[in-house]
Amino acid sequence: MKSLLICVVLLELVWFGNGQSRDHQPLAPAFFVFGDSLVDSGNNNYIPTLARANYFPYGIDFGFPTGRFCNGRTVVDYGATYLGLPLVPPYLSPLSIGQNALRGVNYASAAAGILDETGRHYGARTTFNGQISQFEITIELRLRRFFQNPADLRKYLAKSIIGINIGSNDYINNYLMPERYSTSQVYSGEDYADLLIKTLSAQISRLYNLGARKMVLAGSGPLGCIPSQLSMVSSNNNSGCVTKINNIVSMFNSRLKDLANTLNTTLPGSFFVYQNVFDLFHDMVVNPSRYGLVVSNEACCGNGRYGGALTCLPLQQPCLDRNQYVFWDAFHPTETANKIIAHNTFSKSANYSYPISVYELAKL
Repeated sequence: MKSLLICVVLLELVWFGNGQSRDHQPLAPAFFVFGDSLVDSGNNNYIPTLARANYFPYGIDFGFPTGRFCNGRTVVDYGATYLGLPLVPPYLSPLSIGQNALRGVNYASAAAGILDETGRHYGARTTFNGQISQFEITIELRLRRFFQNPADLRKYLAKSIIGINIGSNDYINNYLMPERYSTSQVYSGEDYADLLIKTLSAQISRLYNLGARKMVLAGSGPLGCIPSQLSMVSSNNNSGCVTKINNIVSMFNSRLKDLANTLNTTLPGSFFVYQNVFDLFHDMVVNPSRYGLVVSNEACCGNGRYGGALTCLPLQQPCLDRNQYVFWDAFHPTETANKIIAHNTFSKSANYSYPISVYELAKL
């Protein structure tokens, strides 16, 4: 395992070095990413956990397995490209040390949630609280030495983009697992969403106090449509999704959008953008042909019903027509789906970001 990790790091070092953007000015000085497996770029390779994707066929279209839970790039990989930045290295990787950190760092950890208890059955993971602490360490030990005075560092942080994609695991690896977690017995769907938003609001305030100003809040996708959830029900409605689960998740999303509005008025000098991933991804599932996709309810690499009963296994043969699938494995989108999501949330013409696109946010 140790030799495999060394090989992955060396391959990433070559890829990352060749992928630096040198021929144009980026829209933002850096991109700092927080979240879960949807945007983890390899942090969980370095901790003792069951939540890993450092084996083939993960990364088959990236060139090698990096720890991304995808066949290729994630949404934030494409997001970095829209910002004119290189791919953001994982915090726990040697790639995030030195001047590389000036372009941003990815703190996301598979199985992580807003609540510290979320995902504990997988073993180690860096919770959102832990990721914020890593951001603080980055500022003090990795970034401060590159700036002549505190004012320059504050200006740099204020212009950087902070991407937050967290909350899905608080449902699929907490609230929707009553056999392991008690939250669904303690809280109604509305009350649980309130708990998550209250906790998240305090966490965002920590980021603000560390100097973050331009923050992007990605809503949770339609979790009732993922193969993992489809495999656990005997039937689903005509939309191909489990409506009850989607309704529960929508309670969180509506509050998250309201939180963005509230923080825009209560945190001086900040600007929050809400990404409506739910509606976009739901449309991709219900109307895949609009996006050039074909298969919207089965995993390209998985096992059992819908490929969702058991996720993609080491050296398993995935589907060959990956660019026609919405889902890569039991939980995560394909590279093609991620590219579509990024275009609709990060680009200049994005129409699923509120009140402006991330491109416009970076230009402020």
